[in-house]
Amino acid sequence: MTPEKVLDALRNVQEPDLGKDIVTLNMVKDIEINGNAVSFTLVLTTPACPMKDLMGRASENAIRSLVNKEAVVKVNFTSNTSSNRTDPGSVLPKVKNIIAVISGKGGVGKSTVSANLALALAQSGAKVGLMDADIYGPSVPIMFGVRGERPMMKSMGEGQKGMIVPLERFGIKLMSIGLLVDEKNAVIWRGPMASSAIRQFVTDVLWDELDYLVIDMPPGTGDIHLTLVQTVPVTGAVIVTTPQDVALADAKKAIGMFSQAQIKVPIIGLVENMSYFVPAELPDNKYYIFGKEGGKRLAEEYDLPFLGQIPLVQSIREGGDIGIPIMVSDDVITRQAFEEFAANATRSIAMRNANVSAAKVAEVIE
Repeated sequence: MTPEKVLDALRNVQEPDLGKDIVTLNMVKDIEINGNAVSFTLVLTTPACPMKDLMGRASENAIRSLVNKEAVVKVNFTSNTSSNRTDPGSVLPKVKNIIAVISGKGGVGKSTVSANLALALAQSGAKVGLMDADIYGPSVPIMFGVRGERPMMKSMGEGQKGMIVPLERFGIKLMSIGLLVDEKNAVIWRGPMASSAIRQFVTDVLWDELDYLVIDMPPGTGDIHLTLVQTVPVTGAVIVTTPQDVALADAKKAIGMFSQAQIKVPIIGLVENMSYFVPAELPDNKYYIFGKEGGKRLAEEYDLPFLGQIPLVQSIREGGDIGIPIMVSDDVITRQAFEEFAANATRSIAMRNANVSAAKVAEVIE
């Protein structure tokens, strides 16, 4: 066996999403051969890569069938999260991907989806932050059990302004207006003040190095959405809906805002929350309370990736209320739904980073 023969064999292994072989994509590193033993490292586009095991097995089979049937193959994995940023890096310079989670209306579980998406990405080994941009209805402090806690300030040296250090919980960095304002006091701000707060969350918070910054946006379409996409190079948006027609109608407005009308931001895909009710005592039963597969049909109508269905179960609500999100609970079935959603989202992001024009700070079309 020689490194050249090993590389030639691995040219037959495709990265399923990107449609090219792993050698052409420069994913194979550090080939070592000792007798019949061969080892190498596959550099993935994200730690959350759902195709990792599939590519590992395909690599082993390729070497045994094309180079040496007695080969003892060891595939190591590392990752270099892909990014498609070409902006100057004046904001969030060390953040590779910025994901806006949006919905056309309130009450569809957007904050629950944002929180558990961030946790699922972090559990796969990615560096993740969660920005609660819902100025008027911040949920992150309650959902993560950090009510009443306050972030610290860090001095950045003489002549430089201090930076807000985000809280850390369950392995992710958190920032929310609810960590700066007493929750008993309503945030009564006009649009420009809310927009200014969002800019500060971008420029004055020490996010440092992140593979993914998940932004929980306010419901609807308005000032804060425009401010965000003008300030930050958003990689893409995840649309959250529920199956019923009234929610789907509002989701269409969000899709329109982020794709055709005023803003040009790629849509990573659509996820359907509260898809069906599963009673704890009858875990195999599904009751489609709000209708069936409305989100899937909407994704097909707009030719968007359908990222998954999240069930309506009591443990999701309970976990959010007591500050232990479902992704860090022992509810295996519901966690699996969020894991599949997160895996589909990361695949869509990696594909867009490879194939779609670079994410730049959006220009609002007058």
